[in-house]
Amino acid sequence: MRYQSPSIEAGLSEFQKLGLTDIVVVPFFPQYASASTGSVYEKVMTVVRTWEVIPAIRFVNRFLEHPKFIEGFAQIARKYMAAYDYDHFLFSYHGLPQSQIRKGDVTKTVCQFGECCRTFHALNQHCYRAQCFETTRLLVKALGIPEGKYTTCFQSRLGSDPWIKPYTDDIIKELPGKGINSVLAFSPAFVADCLETTIEVGVEYKELFEQAGGKHWQLVESLNDSPIWIETLVDLVKTA
Repeated sequence: MRYQSPSIEAGLSEFQKLGLTDIVVVPFFPQYASASTGSVYEKVMTVVRTWEVIPAIRFVNRFLEHPKFIEGFAQIARKYMAAYDYDHFLFSYHGLPQSQIRKGDVTKTVCQFGECCRTFHALNQHCYRAQCFETTRLLVKALGIPEGKYTTCFQSRLGSDPWIKPYTDDIIKELPGKGINSVLAFSPAFVADCLETTIEVGVEYKELFEQAGGKHWQLVESLNDSPIWIETLVDLVKTA
């Protein structure tokens, strides 16, 4: 765990005792951000730089484009889509301060927090916001969701500094006024369910939607221990 037990340091210590010569690090973040994936890189290197012998270390940078990652969420969503005709599909990702996105734009010209994320290309591929929009596009394509029936947004903002938009809670409040009474909600920034998926998206956003006049809200759970997620991990390690 990055901030809990068992720690990265404890895990690496076990590897050191085994005398391993090749280590693959797979941060469980589909989209890269300096605060998440980058912090794992930093912690790993902080630990191993004290070793007398440092093995070869390979990092998985992101895996949002992996076909099995996309298909895993699509499989879960299809069972809900088969049981109910949803008016709208909402893809909510963990938010980040805009300042972090700006720092990551090495060109200093690409990131505008708007239309720049409508396509995914060489100049914005390292942008967390652009990666989230690309994840949505891949899921929309896999599920055959029509244009105009889905929204990409960002949750969990903290403090007074501006975070990347649109904000999920603002979007939710507007949906019933547009005649949208049922929503299938995704949280594809996580591969395992946690308080931010089950409580924030699954419970708190459901209540917010209903308070605004919405009728039916359903969370698509994360990949968790699904066989296709285990297959994805195997592929990521073998590729690395």
